[in-house]
Amino acid sequence: MCSHHNSVAKKVRRDSGRNESNTLRVTCPVTRSFALTFDYRCPYARIAHDHVVEGLRGGADWKVTFVPFSLGQSHVEPGEPSVWENPDQDSGIIAQQLAIAIRDGQPDRFVEAHHALFEHRHSAAGSLRDREILSEVVAEVGVDVGAAWADVDSGRPLEVFKAEHTGYAASHEVWGVPTFVMGAAAVFVRLLDPAGGDRQLAISTVDRILDAMEWENLNEFKHTSVPR
Repeated sequence: MCSHHNSVAKKVRRDSGRNESNTLRVTCPVTRSFALTFDYRCPYARIAHDHVVEGLRGGADWKVTFVPFSLGQSHVEPGEPSVWENPDQDSGIIAQQLAIAIRDGQPDRFVEAHHALFEHRHSAAGSLRDREILSEVVAEVGVDVGAAWADVDSGRPLEVFKAEHTGYAASHEVWGVPTFVMGAAAVFVRLLDPAGGDRQLAISTVDRILDAMEWENLNEFKHTSVPR
């Protein structure tokens, strides 16, 4: 639905008999496209993604690209094997590969599965390594678990993970989660509270982040302390 502001010329007859030009601008909402990094181990990523998921559930006009990012890889010392070469060293990598398999192969199930994996980790202190447990989590939201694991076992999601992690690190200097990426801009964001099921709060919260990203004069805005 379009909203009306001042601008599209329209003739209006005044009481004086004179024709004067008034303006009425009709502005249609524009889909906002952005990417958002995730690693299921990070509590701040869980909060940011909770707002995004609740916003999408509430009908937000966003096109979101969910980008896996390995906190484990970001801590690998130079000269040491990467998590792509030795995935067993990374406690979150199997869950992220599962998420990629669902995102790419069962996109209609991804948002709910993604939210369920975050809640499994942070609300239930659940394991991100155990395939059987992860299977139960995503099966509850309708994921074809067999197809997803077959994709993981093919090795494709690990290659996609490596490409997306390294690609965003190179193109936007992404170094952590949650990072919002929109156009050439990338910002690391920490929210303190999840949306708590409030979809309008979620939409307004994410839109405020995106608005700030479009403010070209703003480089850094950081509280020196959090009074909580």
